Amino acid sequence: MEADGNLGKNFVNVPKAFSAATMLKQILNRIPRKSPKGDSQDATGNDPGDNSNGFQCMIGGGTFSSRFNVVKRVSSAVFPASMMTGLEAVEPFMSFKDVSNSQKQNLFVSKLNFCCKVYDFNDPDKNYTEINSKHETLLELVEFVSSGSAKFNDPAIAAMCKMCAINLFRVFPPKYRSNISGGETEDEEPMFDPAWSHLQIVYDLLLRFVSYNSLDAKVTKKYVDHSFIQKMLDLFDSEDPRERDCLKTILHRIYGKFMVHRPFIRKAVSNIIYRFVFETERHNGIAELLEIFGSVISGFALPLKEEHKMFLLRALLPLHKPKSVGVYHQQLTYCVIQFVEKDPKLASDVIKGLLKYWPLTNSQKELMFLSELEEVLEMTSLVEFQKIMVPLFRRIGCCLNSSHYQVAERGHLLWNNEHVLQLVTQNRQVILPLVFSSLEQNIQSHWNQAVLNLTRNLKKILTEMDEELMSACQRKLEEDNLMLNVAAEKRRATWERLENASAIQPVCNNIFVSVEPATCSVTC
Repeated sequence: MEADGNLGKNFVNVPKAFSAATMLKQILNRIPRKSPKGDSQDATGNDPGDNSNGFQCMIGGGTFSSRFNVVKRVSSAVFPASMMTGLEAVEPFMSFKDVSNSQKQNLFVSKLNFCCKVYDFNDPDKNYTEINSKHETLLELVEFVSSGSAKFNDPAIAAMCKMCAINLFRVFPPKYRSNISGGETEDEEPMFDPAWSHLQIVYDLLLRFVSYNSLDAKVTKKYVDHSFIQKMLDLFDSEDPRERDCLKTILHRIYGKFMVHRPFIRKAVSNIIYRFVFETERHNGIAELLEIFGSVISGFALPLKEEHKMFLLRALLPLHKPKSVGVYHQQLTYCVIQFVEKDPKLASDVIKGLLKYWPLTNSQKELMFLSELEEVLEMTSLVEFQKIMVPLFRRIGCCLNSSHYQVAERGHLLWNNEHVLQLVTQNRQVILPLVFSSLEQNIQSHWNQAVLNLTRNLKKILTEMDEELMSACQRKLEEDNLMLNVAAEKRRATWERLENASAIQPVCNNIFVSVEPATCSVTC
C-alpha cells in the first residue's frame, strides 16, 4: 500500500500537459520486465533448448548491444536453478588477460560457444574475417586449457562437448573410387580435409580436455556418452590420415578414463569390423582401430573373459579375409599375438582361423600369413600344436610346392625356426610323411634354382633327424607312384578298347533307322 500511495502522489504532481497515454507509459516503465527472447539464445543464435545434437551449450546472453556491455546475467532458460548462483556470461571477444580471475571461467564458456559456428572452407575468402576470428579463439582456448586455469564444471563440460560435436561430427561423402583394385587401398592417394586448419585445433582441444587431470569422469560421462562415442567412431572412416591419427589418440584416452564406456566401445568397434568384413570391405580406419586395441588387449586381466575371447574369434580372425588385409596386417598380427601371449591355449584356435581364411590365389597375402603363422607357432605349446599339426602341414606342404618362388622360399624358411623344428621333431612320425612328397616333387620339377637348393637342404635336415623314417617315406612314395602308374595304365587301356569298339560300326543290310529327336517336356 505504501508503494500505491507514492504512485498516487506522483499522479497529483503530473502536469496537465501530460496525456493519459504518457502517464501510462511511465507506470509501465517502472514494472520489471522479463528478458527478451534473444536472451534465451546463445551467442550463435541457437535456442539452448534445441538438443538436436545431443548437447546443450551452457551460455546465454544473446547478441550484445555494444562492445562496452561486457557482462550479462545468464538466463534461467539456459542453466538449471542450481547452477545460477554467481554465473555470468562474458563477451567472447574479450581476452583472458583483460578479465578478472572470477570471470575467466565464464569467458572460457563464452568462447567455446562462439566457436560453435561452422564455416565453408571450400570458399574461405567468403568468410575470411569470421574464419580468422574463430581460428584465433580456438588457439586462445587451447592455451587457456594448457595453462591449467580451466575448471571443467558442468557448464564448461557441456559447452566443450557441444563445440566439439558441432565442429567434428559430420557425414562423409560417398566413396566414388572404383572397385578395380578389389579393395586394396595401399596405393590410393589420401584425401585431405580443407577445414583441417580448424579441425586440428579442435582435436587438440578435445585431447587436452579428456586428458585433463582434474576432469571429473562421473560428470563428464553425461556428455561424453554412447552417442558421442559412436559418432566419434564413425569419424574413423575419414580419408584424411591426420584426422584418423588424432582420433586414435583421443579414443584411447577415453577408453582409459571412462571405464563405464569400455564394453560399449568394444562392441561398437566389433560392429564396425563386422560391417567391413562381411558387407563393404571398405573402411579407412581399421588400422588405427587395431592400434588402439593392441594397447587395450595388452592390459586385459587374466584369466581372459569369454567376451574378450569372442572378440578374437569373431572380429580379429575374420579380418584376415578381405583383400585389403595388407593395409592393416601389421596391427592385426600384433593384436593376435597379444592374445596368444595372454593365453597360449588360444594358439590352436588362431591357427585354425588362419587356415580357414588362407589365400589360394593371392601370393602376397600368403606371404603375410606365413609370417604371422611363424610368430604364432613360436608361442604354441606341444599340446596345442598336436591339435592342428595335420591340416597345418598339409597347407605348408602346398606352400613348399608353390610355383611362386617367394611363397616357396618362405615355406622353407619356416623350418629354420628352432621352436618349430623342435615341434616337428617331437611329431616327426606324423609330419614327415605329409611333406615328403612335396620335397621330392620340388627336386624333380621346380623351376627356381633357389627353391631347389632350399629343398635339398631341408631334405638333408630331415634325413639327419630320422633317416629310417625318411627311407620309409621314400619307399612309400615309390609304391604310391607305382600304384598310380598302374591305375593310369588301366585307364589308358580301357579308353583304347572303347575307341576301338566305337570305330567298328555294323551295317544291317544297308538299312538306316531314322531316330526322331526326343521332345523336351520342359518349355525352354
